[in-house]
Amino acid sequence: MLKLNIRRRGPADTELDITSFMSLMIILVPVLLLNMVFSHISVLKLNLPALSDSTAAAEENRQLEVVLRESHIDINYPAGIRVKRIPNVDDAPDFDTLSTVLQEVKRQLAQEDIEKRDLVILSEVNTPYRTLVKAMDTARSYRAVVAASVVDAELFPQISLGDAPAPLSTAGGQ
Repeated sequence: MLKLNIRRRGPADTELDITSFMSLMIILVPVLLLNMVFSHISVLKLNLPALSDSTAAAEENRQLEVVLRESHIDINYPAGIRVKRIPNVDDAPDFDTLSTVLQEVKRQLAQEDIEKRDLVILSEVNTPYRTLVKAMDTARSYRAVVAASVVDAELFPQISLGDAPAPLSTAGGQ
């Protein structure tokens, strides 16, 4: 009789080669991080209008208003009395001029020892959201050069929103 010696071998100890996988990860992770879009969330602090009482009525008379219209921007101080009308440039609001006028208003108020930090932005119903946010950013601060570096200087950080009053007839006015 023929005797065959068959031995069964146990499982061989093999090492897993992950070198190529690690090389792929070393390349892939930085590429994915560089291509990732970082989302920025901006929070704009707004103030609600005060309840109408005698102090609010007296304060309302000294209120600085920026009225956003379809064809122009009006700056009123005190409420309802126009300081400046800024016409649109290329069918878009002129926020550079708005910033310049608000800086001048702030300067004149400071000369009269009036520290004004609040402002009301009144907009028409069909005012685009971007226009409203740009107006708020423009009214909040402006770029200034201080000691050879550009900083954001404060204008009117306390902003309230409201509806613009109905436009007056333009038959004999500006």
